[in-house]
Amino acid sequence: MWKILTGIRVLDLSRVFAGPAATQVLGDLGADVIKVEEPGRGDEARHFGVTQATRERLREGSPSFLALNRNKRSIAIDLSGEPGRRTVRRMAAGCDVVVHNFRPGAMRRFGLDYEALRALRGDVIFCEFYSYGARGPLSHIGANDLALQAHSGMMSITGEPDRPPVRCGTSVVDLHASLALVAAILAALFHRERTGQGQALDTSLLRSSAHLMNYFYGEYWALGTVRGRMGTANHLSVPNQVFPAADGSVVIIAPSDEMWHRAAQALDPALDRPEWRTTIDRQHHRDALIAAVSAVTRTMSSETLVRRLGDARVNVARVNDIGEAASHPQLAAADAVIEMPLGSATMKAVASPFALHGAPTEPDRAPPRLGADRDRILADLGFSADEIGALADEGAFGPSAARSAS
Repeated sequence: MWKILTGIRVLDLSRVFAGPAATQVLGDLGADVIKVEEPGRGDEARHFGVTQATRERLREGSPSFLALNRNKRSIAIDLSGEPGRRTVRRMAAGCDVVVHNFRPGAMRRFGLDYEALRALRGDVIFCEFYSYGARGPLSHIGANDLALQAHSGMMSITGEPDRPPVRCGTSVVDLHASLALVAAILAALFHRERTGQGQALDTSLLRSSAHLMNYFYGEYWALGTVRGRMGTANHLSVPNQVFPAADGSVVIIAPSDEMWHRAAQALDPALDRPEWRTTIDRQHHRDALIAAVSAVTRTMSSETLVRRLGDARVNVARVNDIGEAASHPQLAAADAVIEMPLGSATMKAVASPFALHGAPTEPDRAPPRLGADRDRILADLGFSADEIGALADEGAFGPSAARSAS
């Protein structure tokens, strides 16, 4: 089946979350994504948070790995030695896009940096993903999503005012950065289509976290303001937070004066007070307004609140747990749930976060078993059976592959 990136081949040297999340979107769009993994171990995410028994039941890896690695083929290559590096160089010559998230300098040590690969294929798009960037006082330090939530100031504004900072519950920096990488790759492919020229591009967890904190930094640079933790509230408008319901909690967001008027009328007309009429009034009287709204909402069920406020064109949502959110019929109605093969069964997964209505993005491949596609991948890239056997003897695919070949 033709897809929008059919014919584009991606050599994916990334691992864990952000890089694999990006290349999965490319795979959903039809790219042939070749996932290069460490022999014997594979992508670290294969082992995250699961017992051996669970891994065996899921076959290809942990739920985290399965969530980010569909529509890919896997090959295990040992990059610690020259046979493996030589193999990857030759593979890169047959690929349109190369993605990695090694620390600065690693690809140059491997002989796989942009200049080396551009000499083999002049129009290659070479994508580097870093923690803090390629240069600067922190560039040598490894980091993950949590580290950048801390460094960026995101944790300083997350949590309750009288309690320590907390992390956002999901890997928000990783996943935001993955979409930035997708956007950059698509732009580079479009540039190449117009000019015939490849290029190097890069992004980082730092840049992603800064983009997420954009208006907080802007306010600091313009006014010197440093915001703190406000729980679920927001300094930009009132009400804009979680409120108690008789059977749980709901979020109510009424940023404009008109929406606040509709919210007050829907909840209790007595809330529509003159002293709370404007945005500034409501900010000045935040505590009193929140207490008054809470006294009303805790007498109603979350279903009643969502229906009543939704009908009044007020932004409202029930606070769901993960199971309630994943099972809600709206998720499927928005085409955000897909089913992909997993052995003889199928499993549900979250779709790419967009739809191209003129081009399909259905999953064609289950997340791969480690190294399962080695011979087919290499044959597609022009390696003969004898060459594959010789590389195995040299240890390009790891010691166990060399032993089995001998």
